Amino acid sequence: MQKWTVEQLGNPKEALVLRTNEERPIRKKGQVLIRTEAAALNFFDILLCQGTYQEKPALPFTPGSEIAGTVAEVGSNSRFRVNQRVIARPTMPAGGLAEWHAVEEESVFEVPKSMSFPEAASLFITYQTAYYALHHRANIKEGQTLLVHAGAGGVGSAAIQLGKAAGAYVIATAGGADKTKRCSELGADAVIDYRNDDFVPLVNKATGGRGADVIFDPVGGDTFDRSRKCIAFAGKLLVIGFAGGSISEAPMNHALVKNYSLIGVHWGYYAKLYPDGVKEIHKKLCGLYESGDVRPLLFKVYKMEEAIHALDQLSDRQTFGKLIIEMNRHY
Repeated sequence: MQKWTVEQLGNPKEALVLRTNEERPIRKKGQVLIRTEAAALNFFDILLCQGTYQEKPALPFTPGSEIAGTVAEVGSNSRFRVNQRVIARPTMPAGGLAEWHAVEEESVFEVPKSMSFPEAASLFITYQTAYYALHHRANIKEGQTLLVHAGAGGVGSAAIQLGKAAGAYVIATAGGADKTKRCSELGADAVIDYRNDDFVPLVNKATGGRGADVIFDPVGGDTFDRSRKCIAFAGKLLVIGFAGGSISEAPMNHALVKNYSLIGVHWGYYAKLYPDGVKEIHKKLCGLYESGDVRPLLFKVYKMEEAIHALDQLSDRQTFGKLIIEMNRHY
């Protein structure tokens, strides 16, 4: 089989090597053997290559944390069956950029037959994160105003769709005409191009001066600082990540005066502590897919040998939605 491995730390171009004729993994007790059809890329895959992510697997390792494929082999008492369509979370050092995976059963989830493999690979981490943030952490309600930053990104695009499905009025920010157009197509009620406009007065104007009830922020830095200027009284500011590169320090007297909450969202830790919760969210996401309320936003499906090029494009922040690497080429 083929797989990408990180053999030295650095940018993807220096770090990754495509290995061929590798041994197929052997399924162990409690595992499912999966023929990988698609693997989704995430920004943290770049950080893993660089050695700057909080998880630092020993070299060599294969990056990638979410795959979609077909079950090839199961144990005698497995809840899965051969030829079943699934998504899975492979673990380091045997990450997603490989043609075959042996994955623990609790990290494997059935997907509807109507869902393509690229869509399936895109429906896991970002949608789980957005759903957990909006419903478990923010308890979003119908009629509330939701401000989503980086709305054309993988997790932002998921938050727009899930916010609309919950009945919220959704304002999205994005950079450039193409990305703002994507946000509108996803269903955002209002879209702000942060390259041309200051989102703070526009959000306050759109809400009659109240501000946003829930703010979904995967950017951090100045975006976080300015978000505090357009949050509603008793609002909830969801800290999803720091794609902007810097981590702000919030003046707590401001949170006290406006009674708003700063809420951390670490879905990965939640998934470790509450695996049954992850399964329940997955069922809800599949239901929302089948009802047409969510559709993963795909930037491009790349060939296996194009993985470095895809990661370079993701690093340049010129993409939107999810980037997918195809395996075995059956779709």
